[in-house]
Amino acid sequence: MENKQPTPASAVIEADAVIVGAGPVGLFQVFELGLLEIKAHVIDSLPVVGGQCVELYPDKPIYDIPAVPVCTGQELTDNLLKQIEPFEPTFHLNQEVTLVQRREDGRFDLETSTGTRFITKTIFIAAGVGSFQPRTLKVEGIEAYEGSQVFYRVKDPSQFHGKNLVICGGGDSALDWALNLVGKAESVVLLHRREDFRAAPASVAKMKELCDNYEMQLLIGQVTGIESKDDKLSEIKVTGADGVTRRLPLDNLLVFFGLSPKLGPIAEWGLDIERKQLKVMNTEKFETNVPGIFAVGDINTYPGKKKLILSGFHEAALAAFGAAPYIFPEKKIHMQYTTTSPKLHKILGVETPVFD
Repeated sequence: MENKQPTPASAVIEADAVIVGAGPVGLFQVFELGLLEIKAHVIDSLPVVGGQCVELYPDKPIYDIPAVPVCTGQELTDNLLKQIEPFEPTFHLNQEVTLVQRREDGRFDLETSTGTRFITKTIFIAAGVGSFQPRTLKVEGIEAYEGSQVFYRVKDPSQFHGKNLVICGGGDSALDWALNLVGKAESVVLLHRREDFRAAPASVAKMKELCDNYEMQLLIGQVTGIESKDDKLSEIKVTGADGVTRRLPLDNLLVFFGLSPKLGPIAEWGLDIERKQLKVMNTEKFETNVPGIFAVGDINTYPGKKKLILSGFHEAALAAFGAAPYIFPEKKIHMQYTTTSPKLHKILGVETPVFD
C-alpha cells in the first residue's frame, strides 16, 4: 500500500476511480472496487487513514460490525487495511480535493490542495460528515495552550493518567472520556453548562454514581477565563448558574463540544445537496445527480437513510457495480462470490479450496 507524495505540477495521474475519504466506508470501497478489478486512488484531508474512527475515537468500542462482537475504531481500520492489501490502493493524505470538472471525453479533471492532479473515470465521495473541525472553547488566550494542555480530541489517553483533568461538555464524548479516565487520572471534574445531558442515560447514571462516591466531580457552569503561571495554564475561571465565578486548578483541559461539519469544496461541485448531505438518485447504485460521481457513507442522504458503518459498506458494494460500466463499457459484469469464485481467489491472492 502506497502513501503517495504530491505529484509534480506537470504530472497527471490517469485513474479509473478516485475515492474521497479514507474512513471505514472509503476503505471498504477500495475492496469492492478491487473485486471488480478496478484500482483506486484514495484522498483524505487527514494525515492518517481511518477518518473519524481514528481521529476522534480510536479507542472507543464499536459493537455493530457483523461477526465482530467488539472492536475499536483503530482495530476496524487496521483490519480494513489488511483486507484491501491485495488491491494496492494509492493513498494521497494530508490534502483535500479542491477542483472537480467534467472533461469533454466524459472523464473528470480532479485536483487537490497540494497540486496532485488526476484524470479519472469515476469519483466516490466517502467523506463522512465532510471536513470536520471540533467546536472550540471561546475564551481569550486559550489558543496558546492547544495541543499542550488544552485538547479537543484524545489520541493517547495515557498522557492524561495521573493528571488533574477538567472535561467540558455534556454529550457522549465528554461522558465517555470522563468515565474512561476516572481512576487513571489524579482527579476528574466534568464541567457542563446545564443539568441536562445529551449523552446516553446509562453513562449519565454512572457519572452521577461516581460523583456520589467522591470518585469524580460534576460542576455546572462555563469557562469564562484562564490564569497562567510560569507560561503554563494553571487555573480556569468557571462562572456558575448563580453568577459566581470560581477558580479551578488543573493540569489539562479536555473540551468536547461536538463537531462542526463543513462540506468544504464539495459544495461547489454541482451536486444536489440537502442539509449538508449529498442526495443520491437511487439506492440501486448510490450515484449523485452528476453521472460518474457516487456518494457512500454518512455524507449521502436518501429516503430511509441510516448513518451506520454497516449501511455504508452496503452502499459501497452497490456503488462499485454501478460504476463498472463507466470503467469497462464493453464488459458484462457478473456477480461472483468470494467463497467459490476462482477468479476472485486469484485477485485476492488465496488458494481455491478443493472439496471432496
